[in-house]
Amino acid sequence: MKDPVCAQLTHADSAGRVRMVDVSAKAVTLRRARAAGRVRISEQAAALLRDGALPKGDGLAVARVAAIAAVKLTPQIIPLCHPVPVDAVEVSLEVDLTQVRIVVDVTSLGRTGAEMEALHGVTAAGLSIIDMVKAVDPHTVIEDVRVIGKSGGTRSAPDRDGGQDGSQALPPMGYVIVSDRCSAGEADDHCGPIIAHGLHGVGADRVESRLVADDEAAIQAAVGQLAAAGCRVILTSGGTGLSPRDRTPEALTPLIDRPIPGIGEALRASARTTPRALLSRSCAGVMEPKPERGIGAAVFLAALPGAPAGVEQAMGVLAGLLAHILAQMDGIDDHRTREA
Repeated sequence: MKDPVCAQLTHADSAGRVRMVDVSAKAVTLRRARAAGRVRISEQAAALLRDGALPKGDGLAVARVAAIAAVKLTPQIIPLCHPVPVDAVEVSLEVDLTQVRIVVDVTSLGRTGAEMEALHGVTAAGLSIIDMVKAVDPHTVIEDVRVIGKSGGTRSAPDRDGGQDGSQALPPMGYVIVSDRCSAGEADDHCGPIIAHGLHGVGADRVESRLVADDEAAIQAAVGQLAAAGCRVILTSGGTGLSPRDRTPEALTPLIDRPIPGIGEALRASARTTPRALLSRSCAGVMEPKPERGIGAAVFLAALPGAPAGVEQAMGVLAGLLAHILAQMDGIDDHRTREA
């Protein structure tokens, strides 16, 4: 008999049996995770650790190697953790008067996040420090191990540890759900919450939304309202197929002054496990500020599919790009500025 509670769990099937979640449909994106923790030690142990004078040798070097090794071995220790390609690991160890602060950054180009790898790295570094100093201080404690930042997936989050990665709140963003049935109250919107969660995850200061029917004028009006409200990123969901009522690309094309075809291609590629994704007419580009539009800054527009799975995959593609897109639209991250 199926358990309704188990049916809601991602890592258990309807009968309650443990399983590994299928992530094959997720987009391969550049993902980063940062975790931190600390080890409380005595002043004597801290001084010896800092000077590399512990009886067992250089404790910081051992902890750094242990963290890197642990990151790579994470799926062998954590049963339901997916193996991910580990492309880079950075380990920071700061010895204060009575504690060692540990920060581990993991970079991965894959389908799922690297938070567990970063956490495992911090824990291994902390345990190695305890092992190295226990002859001097048998009362060391590892504590406050946590994820403090992640990017690249649909649940990206700014650094929560003092902004060490330079992350800042991004401008307001918005989305438009395009659906005859949802706008008429005949169906529930399942895509909006996914988009809202993703936009909040990348650091949007505010997220606004509109719900309209499959009508070009209505879509354009909704986009205009969000842009006038200060939204610098506006995503639409729905109306990108081939039915006579699918008119979202036709509505957005007149508003886009600078098309970005690569994003539409990436959105279609992210749904490669669904053959019909090739029929999606996703598009994206920049809407420039013009007096008649009543907006004072450029706006990034993108048309996402109308299915929740497609939206989830699309947000995985966009999450790692939005901050960079905004910076480039404002000239902050322009390559000519960097070269100068």
